[in-house]
Amino acid sequence: MISVAFVGVTSIADMSRKYLGHRGATDVISFGFARGGKRSGVIGDIYICPEVARANARSQRVPLTEELLRLVVHGTLHVVGYDHPHGLDREKSPMWRRQERILARVV
Repeated sequence: MISVAFVGVTSIADMSRKYLGHRGATDVISFGFARGGKRSGVIGDIYICPEVARANARSQRVPLTEELLRLVVHGTLHVVGYDHPHGLDREKSPMWRRQERILARVV
């Protein structure tokens, strides 16, 4: 079970500072929680900031709906255990490539 919440710039910036030690707003933050056992599913929360997503969509020249879907996929991959390097190398990472393959199937 994964929950997805859309939050404002102030809320995502507060979460980013509190949980990640970063300054400013980000587009998505996700939290994966431990499984309850072999048969229980993955549990996690994904927080998306539509205002930041809108700015990213403009700069990448993609529709906002595509960017929001990208963030849901991105957050879900983090919840299930994938990670990527920070900075420019993240778009070359296996996680990013997987994200874009998944996104291509739903867009």
